[in-house]
Amino acid sequence: MDTNTEIEQPAAKRSWLRSSSSISLEEVNNTVSIPQNAGFWRKFFAFAGPGALVAVGYMDPGNWATSIAGGSRFGYTLLSVVLLSSLVAMLLQTLAAKLGIVTGKDLAQATRDATGKKMAVFLWILTELAIIATDLAEVIGSAIALNLLFGIPLLWGIVITTLDVLLLLLLQKKGFRIIESIVIVLIATIFVVFIFEMIAARPDVAAIFGGYVPKLEVVTNSGMLFVALGILGATVMPHNLYLHSSIIQSRQYKRDEAGRREAVRFARWDSVFSLTIAFIINSAILILGAAAFYGHGLQVSEIEGAYELLSPTLGVGIASTLFAVALLASGQNSTITGTLAGQIVMEGFVQLRISPVLRRIITRLLAVIPAFVVTWLYGSSGTGDLLLWSQVVLSLQLPFAVIPLVKFTSDRNKMGSFANGAVVKSIAWVATGLIVVLNVFLLGYIIITGHAFG
Repeated sequence: MDTNTEIEQPAAKRSWLRSSSSISLEEVNNTVSIPQNAGFWRKFFAFAGPGALVAVGYMDPGNWATSIAGGSRFGYTLLSVVLLSSLVAMLLQTLAAKLGIVTGKDLAQATRDATGKKMAVFLWILTELAIIATDLAEVIGSAIALNLLFGIPLLWGIVITTLDVLLLLLLQKKGFRIIESIVIVLIATIFVVFIFEMIAARPDVAAIFGGYVPKLEVVTNSGMLFVALGILGATVMPHNLYLHSSIIQSRQYKRDEAGRREAVRFARWDSVFSLTIAFIINSAILILGAAAFYGHGLQVSEIEGAYELLSPTLGVGIASTLFAVALLASGQNSTITGTLAGQIVMEGFVQLRISPVLRRIITRLLAVIPAFVVTWLYGSSGTGDLLLWSQVVLSLQLPFAVIPLVKFTSDRNKMGSFANGAVVKSIAWVATGLIVVLNVFLLGYIIITGHAFG
């Protein structure tokens, strides 16, 4: 039976509200076939897909805002933050996939089992805020893209973005593999656009390599640290950890030790490959900001400003249009993963299932309202600030997802022989400690001063 087809669902499953089963994302769980006795590449392509859906969150419009701001204000310096964030992301996403494969539970389900109902509800609320922040970036990014491409006013663009509910429903009816394929095509579009624009910007190659070397001023310069934390929040996104631990279970690997070990291995390859593409794109965006704007003495913190200045500074007439096309592709990609993550955390933390339609409407409205109000009051400059702040919100939420993930995957009682080894455990806890310390510092600064770094 095709569990993705609404017609074949029992009547109880078509209601707006229902109790959650113990199966993570039941509609797609164990639905994508894996060829047996096949070669490496055939199996890799069968397992590939979840990594692409996760990678979407690492190149959404929020990343664009922080990377462009970082490149235009500080040149190539923050490339080291992009690199470090990407390496941390690869490690954490691999751990999230391993948790789902080995335990048969997603991160939200495992956290609820370990903490109890009250704490699970608290963590669910925090995670929902992170998903809303992600959706907010998508709403603003898509509205800006529509404005740049077709001249649609931002307010109307924000209203139009609520209609992507219909797009998601159509894709869900076609099956999970179709969703993954469309996402991969959109990622490829973004990749090609930014490689072209980065080359057209003629960046300083030596400065690029120098930018990947960590520098002390990143943490001593308050303005640089704020943008760096925004990049961290935009790159290592908390809802992606819940998403990956669930959608990896869509593969029909054998649910025994040998089958799980093979699934973990291919999930690792899938994650590293997809997140390497995301790393290249994020680097290209920051490099573009540095070469096109910083090199000309221009500071650009808004996507619209980047659009207007790209063609003149690069001397390529189509550069700005391609930039807007990639932005629209990025916004639509994020629609899919945000909805899936919302469903996973709601079912996992509070064991509540609602219709994907209602789920999408609720999340989208919670993101549309602040975007609409800020745009109404402050215009495009307000949406730019809102984009940056949405990424800081994501950064602040990270520890509540990362700490349980590292703890669970290091626990031999839960993971058995799949538990993290000493080296992986040490690196994971160091990365977690770094995330926590930076977030505590950021939160303390905002509380004491009443504003963010500038």
